[in-house]
Amino acid sequence: MHIKVRVSVEAKKDEVAELAPDTLIVSVRAKPERNQANRRVIELVAEHLGVAVGQIRIIHGHHNPAKILEIRSQT
Repeated sequence: MHIKVRVSVEAKKDEVAELAPDTLIVSVRAKPERNQANRRVIELVAEHLGVAVGQIRIIHGHHNPAKILEIRSQT
């Protein structure tokens, strides 16, 4: 499963908003340095979807606010 994510960094609070079943807006307090924001995005999306952090990976947009995440099914 793929999910489109729009990320805002250095926000006042960590937050996930769902625009559509496959589209999220994620705000993170972390800075976009040393992969901190990307790690926090994955943690928040995992919590929001109720899946393990290890099941999520960024497949597009590592250095871009528009990202595509892959959610792998647990086997």
